Amino acid sequence: MSSNLYRAVRATNWLRRQMRTNSLWFLALSMLVGIGAGAGAIALGQLARGTQRLLFGLAQGEHLSAASQIEPWRLVALPAGGALLGLVLWFLRRRKAVDIVEANALHGGRIPARDTATVVGTTLLSNSFGASVGLEAAYAQAGGGLASLLGQKVKLRRGDLRTLMAAGAGAAVSAAFGAPLTGAFYAFEVVLGAYSPAMVAPVMLAALAAAVLARGLGMTPYVIAAGGMHPIGTADYILYGVLGVLCAGLGIVLMRLVSLVEHAVHRSKLPMHWAPLVGGLLLVPLAMISPQALSGGHGALNLNLMAEVTIAGLALTILLKMLASAISLGFGFRGGLFFASLFLGSLVGRLYQVMLAQVPGLHVLAPDDATVVGMAALAVAVVGGPMTMSLLVLEVTHDFSITGVALAATLIASTVARSTFGYNFSTWRLHLRGETLRSGRDVGWMRALTAVQMMRRDVPQIPAYSSVSAFRERFPLGSTTRVVLLDVKGRYAGIVETAAAWSPEVEPVAEIGSLARLPQAKLSPEMGIGEVLEMFDSVAADDLAVVDREGNVIGLITERHARRRYAEELERSQRELYGEA
Repeated sequence: MSSNLYRAVRATNWLRRQMRTNSLWFLALSMLVGIGAGAGAIALGQLARGTQRLLFGLAQGEHLSAASQIEPWRLVALPAGGALLGLVLWFLRRRKAVDIVEANALHGGRIPARDTATVVGTTLLSNSFGASVGLEAAYAQAGGGLASLLGQKVKLRRGDLRTLMAAGAGAAVSAAFGAPLTGAFYAFEVVLGAYSPAMVAPVMLAALAAAVLARGLGMTPYVIAAGGMHPIGTADYILYGVLGVLCAGLGIVLMRLVSLVEHAVHRSKLPMHWAPLVGGLLLVPLAMISPQALSGGHGALNLNLMAEVTIAGLALTILLKMLASAISLGFGFRGGLFFASLFLGSLVGRLYQVMLAQVPGLHVLAPDDATVVGMAALAVAVVGGPMTMSLLVLEVTHDFSITGVALAATLIASTVARSTFGYNFSTWRLHLRGETLRSGRDVGWMRALTAVQMMRRDVPQIPAYSSVSAFRERFPLGSTTRVVLLDVKGRYAGIVETAAAWSPEVEPVAEIGSLARLPQAKLSPEMGIGEVLEMFDSVAADDLAVVDREGNVIGLITERHARRRYAEELERSQRELYGEA
C-alpha cells in the first residue's frame, strides 16, 4: 500500500511539473476545462428551463419571457422563490462571495469552492423562479470556479491560473450561446481585462471545446432571426453612432437604478433575508402586465424582432424590463444583466428605428439591423467588451456587413460609458462595496506587496527626550542616515536625520525630539505598494516608519527601495502577461 501511495504521489508531482513547464500539457488542461465548463453551462440551462416549465406551465421549448400569458396563480412562484432564496441567504450569513472578475483582479484567479457554489446556486434559484436576471453569471462562475479549482490542485503559477480561470468562464459563455469567439473575447475583455499572445491558445481551445460539446449534445446555437443582408452606407454609420451614444446613457441609467433600489432596501428596516420575498411580490404586477419582464429575455428578444411593434408598446416593455431587473437585483435576487442588457438593447434599437421612420425624408434603417446594433451597444455599456458583443452579433447573425456597423456603435458606446461613468456592471457593484477596480486586469499583486514585506527591521531607534549630545555619542556621522524617535511610552514619535543632528547650529543640550520630522506620517503593515507610494508622494519624504496599531515601530521603508520593488513586480507581471516568465 505504501509503495502504491508513493507511486501515486510521484505521478501527481510529475503531472504538476508538466502543467507548470510544458505548454502542451497546459493546453490539454484548458481543453479539459472547456469541456467541463460547457457541460456545466448546459446542465444549468436545462435545469433552469425545466423548473420554469414546471412552475409556470410552459410548453416544451417555450421561454418564460416569450409566453403569451401566464395564469395568475402561477405567479406565486415569484415570491415563493424569493422566500426560498431569503432562507438560503439567512442560512449562509456570510460575506459577499468572490466572483470571477474580482478573483482575477485581486486574488490571482483563486475562487473558493464555497463562493462558486454560492453564486451558482443563488443565481440558478433566482432565474428558475422567474426573477428578471440572467443565468450567464452562473455559467461564467461555474466554468471559472471549476478551472480555478483544477489550477490550484496542480499548483499553477499566478499568471497561468488567471488565464485558465478566464478560459473556463469564457468556455461556459461559449457553450451557452454556441459562440466560441464570443466566449473567448468575453474571457479576454471582461474577465482578464487584457489580451496577449500567450493567452490566445488556451482560451480559444477551451471555448471551441465547449462549443463543440454543446453542438454534439444537440444544443442549437443562439441565432437571431434577422431578415437578411442590407446595404450599409455612410448614413447608417452616423445614425447607429447616435444609437451607440443613446445606449451608453441608458446603460448607465440602468446600473444606477439597480444601485438606487439596492441602497433603498439597505436603508429600510427590512431584514435582508426578507428582501427577496418582497421583491418577488413587487414583480407579480409587472409580470401580469407583460411576461417579457421576467427571466433573462431570450425568448422575448426574437419575439419582438418578428412581431409588429408600436412606439408605446416598445417603450412600455423597456420600462417594465428595467424596473423588473432593478427590483430583482436590488431586492437580493442573484444574477447578472448580460442577457437583460442584450434584450433591452434590442428593444431600444427597434424603438429607435421605428421613431426615425416617422421622420419624413430621413434615411430608413432596417428593423433587424437596428435591433442587433442596439443589442450590442447597450450590452457593451453594461457588461463591457466591444469586441465580445460585436463578435456575438457576427455569430448569431452570420452577417459581416452588420457586424462592422455594430463594432462602430459598440466602440462609441464603450467610450461614452467609460468616460462618463467609468464602470461596467460587475466593477460598479464592486465599487459600491469599496473596491476601486475598473476591469479584471491583475492588480492583486499590488495589494499582496505590503509594507511589512518591503521594510527593513533593523531600525536604529532612540528616545525623543534624549539630548543631542547623547544622540551624537550613539550615532556618529556615517553610521546611519536616519534614526527613529520614540516617546516616553516607546511609541513612534518621528524621524530625525543624522546630518541634521550633527549640524553646528544645534545646541548639544537640546532634546533630539525638537528635530523630529513626520511625527504623524507613518505606514501600516498591511498597506499595499500603491498606498505606500501615495504616502511618499503626499508627504514628500525619503523614508517612512512602519508602525503597528499600538504605535510600536516594526520597520522602515525608503522611497527608493519601494519604487524599485514596484518596478520589479510590475515588470514581472508584464512578463507573465506575455508568457515570458
